[in-house]
Amino acid sequence: MNQPKVKYSLSNWDLVTVNPNYKTWNWKDLFCFWGVNIQSVIGFSLIASLYIIYSLNTFVVFFGTILGSFLVYIFSNLIGRPSQKFGLPFAVLLRSSLGFNGAKFFGLLRSLVGIFLFGIQTYFLSKLVVYLIRILIFSIDNTLLDQEIFLTFLLGLNLIDWFSIIVVIIFQTMLFSIGIQYNKKLINYSAIIVYVGMVIFFLTVLLSDVKTTTQAFSNILNFENLLNKNNILPLLTVAGTIFAYFSIIIVSFGDFSRYVKNKEDLNKGNLSLILNLIIFSFFSIAIVVGSDVFLNQKFQDMDRIFTNPTDIIGKFDNLQITIVVLFFIIIASASTNLVANYIPSQYSLINFLPNKLNLKSSSYTISILGLIVGIFWLTVLSQIGVLSFIDTFSCFFGPLFGVIIADYYLIKNQTLSNKDLYSVETQSIYYYSRGWHIKGTYSIILGFIFSASTIWNSNLMFLQSYAWIIGAFTSWVTYYLLAKK
Repeated sequence: MNQPKVKYSLSNWDLVTVNPNYKTWNWKDLFCFWGVNIQSVIGFSLIASLYIIYSLNTFVVFFGTILGSFLVYIFSNLIGRPSQKFGLPFAVLLRSSLGFNGAKFFGLLRSLVGIFLFGIQTYFLSKLVVYLIRILIFSIDNTLLDQEIFLTFLLGLNLIDWFSIIVVIIFQTMLFSIGIQYNKKLINYSAIIVYVGMVIFFLTVLLSDVKTTTQAFSNILNFENLLNKNNILPLLTVAGTIFAYFSIIIVSFGDFSRYVKNKEDLNKGNLSLILNLIIFSFFSIAIVVGSDVFLNQKFQDMDRIFTNPTDIIGKFDNLQITIVVLFFIIIASASTNLVANYIPSQYSLINFLPNKLNLKSSSYTISILGLIVGIFWLTVLSQIGVLSFIDTFSCFFGPLFGVIIADYYLIKNQTLSNKDLYSVETQSIYYYSRGWHIKGTYSIILGFIFSASTIWNSNLMFLQSYAWIIGAFTSWVTYYLLAKK
């Protein structure tokens, strides 16, 4: 009697277990990966603001940053190990705890958030290109920009805006859709180039007035009342802020850790996040403080400290510095867009339609939808408060993490059936209830309610930095209580 054939309708070459020969990532690659995640305009402004704008003890901010990054390290290791061990992306790993249908639809939320953020980031990336184009045109003929063709707007964008956003979307699609091994090279080169750029910017600022700049930097180092109990809450707030910044990447970290050689490289590479934050914080603070000294010498009416690098170079009024810094910011913004939004969206989209999508087609889908978001960002989406909805959808990520971790470590005892992960047969151990694991679904919804309440309930907004952790913990406990035998 012949055995019935197992249907692997959920299989896809981009979702199957990674060939051991392709597990080429080591801790140095993860160092660059985490570097790219922090090397953004938002990351620069966030770090500088924590140290300078808010009246906090410098070392409270430092240790709060270390604590926040250490939490990221712990959670990234937890979610990264099963993917590294079995070579599975986040969306496929999700099938083990939610069923193949549950993983499809809940995983799709990661794609939707990623595509929206990719489109928004693409819009701001295109504005950087616009600045370069306008500088070029102005240097050729300073009257050209006053021509009517450059003053005509469609959907809030003029000719240069339209050209820039289309070029940026095409450029990103061409680079990002080649494959993960090529993307690894992009990530590595980008991280190194941006750090080189920060060193150049730092030296430029420092050498403008070494004595004054050094003195200004040392003045922000505050040792007073370091061990005061009143510093505990600010320290936890800083830690939560840093964790919230990285939280979007944690749940889908398996999309990258599946390519890591071994557990040792994974642990060491994730730990390098702390080193990245220390390096990046030093240069960010030094650049902001030094720039403030220079600008106050040049302009006597400076009434605030600039923490946004584009604002800083705008005040320098130096064409060469502006072009160089914009170049580095473009590289940093594009690479952040790749790791935080593009790649996670790819795998989750493919998992939603595994028989119809592949790396190329999913890339084109993301790019088209991202272009639409970018075009309508200024005139429509930003006006209707779409970021609140994105934040709400993101409240599913912590609960998804909690369910995966509880299921893999506590219920499944770190074992998975690779064959059943790709099967829709009723005999599959992950078939559950027609592809839905009701206990997992219930746990995620409950965790989402707790997580989202920190956004929509004004009395709980002070916990918003910890929304991800609250949702993860709630779902983790709920799932374990429901699923344990």
